[in-house]
Amino acid sequence: MRVLIQRVCRASVTVDGELIGAIRRGLLLLVGIGQEDAADDGAALAPMADKILNLRILADAEGRMNRSLLDAGGEILAVSQFTLHADCRRGRRPSFTAAAPPAIAARLFDDFVARLRASGLKVETGRFGAMMDVALVNDGPVTIWLDSQAQGI
Repeated sequence: MRVLIQRVCRASVTVDGELIGAIRRGLLLLVGIGQEDAADDGAALAPMADKILNLRILADAEGRMNRSLLDAGGEILAVSQFTLHADCRRGRRPSFTAAAPPAIAARLFDDFVARLRASGLKVETGRFGAMMDVALVNDGPVTIWLDSQAQGI
């Protein structure tokens, strides 16, 4: 599982001109479900959700990154993005074979979102499998890359 985290002042996602989800201050999560997640039925979902909810990347009163999303009561916009599993080692066209099949990825993405929502925070999503327009205003910018396999999560 791969998640690109962006700290945002605001973010939104639209599909065919329709606003699907929007947040104010919080985190935009671009979420890629991989073959390894399908193989182990999403064993990384809970630890990744916990890591993201408790990652201290929001500013405290002194402006230092010392508060978690839970501490600050921020919001989450989670958007599925299979292209996070692109393999560009050969040729000029990326391969996406490391991404989980859509039916499995959709189920695991929904499970991941449910774990985030269990925190009580506002969690919005895009529309799985759709062409989406994602708009955001970065805060910082702060961008964090989490890879469950590379980081042993």
